[in-house]
Amino acid sequence: MKKILVTGGAGYIGSHTVKRLAARGYETVVLDNLSTGHRDFLRWGAFAQGDLGKADVLDDVFTAHKIDAVIHFAASIAVGESVDEPLAYYENNVANTVQLLQAMRRHGVSSLVFSSSCAVYSPHFDGLLREDHPFGPLSPYARTKYMIELMLQDCAQAFGLRHACMRYFNAAGADPEVEVGERHFPETHLIPLVLQVALGQRPLLNVMGDDYPTPDGTCIRDYIHVQDLADAHILALHYLDAGGDSGAFNLGNGQGYSVREVLDAARAVTGCEIPVSVAQRRAGDSPRLVGDAGKAKAVLGWRPEYPDIREILATAWAWHCKETPPRQP
Repeated sequence: MKKILVTGGAGYIGSHTVKRLAARGYETVVLDNLSTGHRDFLRWGAFAQGDLGKADVLDDVFTAHKIDAVIHFAASIAVGESVDEPLAYYENNVANTVQLLQAMRRHGVSSLVFSSSCAVYSPHFDGLLREDHPFGPLSPYARTKYMIELMLQDCAQAFGLRHACMRYFNAAGADPEVEVGERHFPETHLIPLVLQVALGQRPLLNVMGDDYPTPDGTCIRDYIHVQDLADAHILALHYLDAGGDSGAFNLGNGQGYSVREVLDAARAVTGCEIPVSVAQRRAGDSPRLVGDAGKAKAVLGWRPEYPDIREILATAWAWHCKETPPRQP
């Protein structure tokens, strides 16, 4: 039985991955400082509370639990915040990953699955983004992901680190069994913001720009269910364990939806009106990000179970209704 360290495992994607790992017979150890993660999401495996940037904390975890491989989610993730506070992002995302890699090397752990992002790509493209598309991150957040990918390549060459970089698109949805879901403070992601309006927690949705070069003027994104993301990370573990080459994998559905299309789908799922107001563009946003996940399907054997935006929204709606029941009319 493999023992997997999941950094940031009390967060959104991390907690779903920990649940899926446990269901497949893995032992898990979550390292999280709970600055943005949630203690009630830690329902499977062992938990160590501490900062990723502290060598003594990492050494204690690796020594106590005899870790076989690492899935690395721990990071700051808000694009807008990264523009305002870039140094905090370079410290928390890049410098702390250096500490993790040093600890892995000290303890002889050579396999890492890294939570990267489609934001590493240049926004200038036609069709679907593939893994060989030129890099061109627009925000400090995106640049931290790019820097870490470069770091992993250098470590692979220098001392044999085996790694898979999972470049996923917009994570969305929730555990179909409604045990964990999406909960951020403050919330910045489109789908939970839309559903908070439907629940009466917000008066309206601010659409961040309607003058992009897209058919309806709003940003287009590729939404991927969080459980499908979790499964892809586990398949990447299998792949590395079987001797697969290090590399990067896009994780997306290959179908883009604009903000207005997501709103229309959310209105259909929730039966709520969901009023909107148009605001200025958000710094660092790309007009369109839609991915080709053919490599993950061919190499990892990955098949998304929830490709339709309404299916994704339905699981998110069930979670948010459990968290905050909708107001009675």
